Amino acid sequence: MATLNPPLAAPGSGVGRSVLRRLGESSALPILAVVAVLILVWYAGAVLLNWQTEGDRLVSAGAPYTGLDHVLATWSAKRPVLPAPHQIAVELWTSIATVRPTSPRSLLFHAWVTLSSTLVGFAIGTGLGILLAVGIVHSRVLDKSLMPWIIASQTVPILAVAPMVIVVLGNLQITGLLPKAVISTYLSFFPVTVGMLKGLRSPDVMHLDLMHTYSASRAQILGKLRLPAALPFLFASMKVAIAAALVGAIVAELPTGAVAGLGARLLAGSYYGQTAMIWAALVAASVMAGLLVWIVGRAEQIVLRRTGGRA
Repeated sequence: MATLNPPLAAPGSGVGRSVLRRLGESSALPILAVVAVLILVWYAGAVLLNWQTEGDRLVSAGAPYTGLDHVLATWSAKRPVLPAPHQIAVELWTSIATVRPTSPRSLLFHAWVTLSSTLVGFAIGTGLGILLAVGIVHSRVLDKSLMPWIIASQTVPILAVAPMVIVVLGNLQITGLLPKAVISTYLSFFPVTVGMLKGLRSPDVMHLDLMHTYSASRAQILGKLRLPAALPFLFASMKVAIAAALVGAIVAELPTGAVAGLGARLLAGSYYGQTAMIWAALVAASVMAGLLVWIVGRAEQIVLRRTGGRA
């Protein structure tokens, strides 16, 4: 008997299903869905918050208008209460692509100023946090004396600390990047200290007893057991610390009347009523924070892979 040939599949159907399957299995589709919902909510919020002011402007113009004209006016207002997403995109493009990166009008220039103090403060805070954790884990006196003060230091609002630090360092003729880095250090050392301390104390008692039976010194236990065990905790806390350092750098620019940095960009936008400029600076800060956390995550994968840990 002649065998019947199976029906041919529709061209491209297998490829389409494969693409849809990959999108469903990856995290890209949920992220895109959330972003789309946020954009729609943002446009709706722009309509609600700008409705009254744009309605008054249309009435004062005296020309007839429809509801659609009113909605479109809320998305194209010159001084909106809440700018629409496309207005923020235009501001980002204007302040990044149409201006020299070294110009004070460039958002890249201000982002670099903030990034510099963020990285310096993060480096100092990370080093300080690691040293404090190592000292606390090896000294009961430091544990009882320092740890309560470390915790208490984070109960003081950063908005209260920043002006005092800036004024004191200014009287000592210390200006520029360092005062902002000090604020970043203040916010970033705490998560590193707590995370590193947790990691240094994470080895099992059996492993510690085994090292003691080999007559290992404190330095050997630290280098061969405690530090490798603490690496995952350290990088997890560094992701929090790098974002906190960025917040500290921006906050430190606010009470000083700084002329450069994302904080200065926020102040300039508030002074001149340019809400699109304010939101563009906030978006730039968010993107910068995401990139910094991603870089720390990549560094974590490389270090853990080379040290035999779980990447």
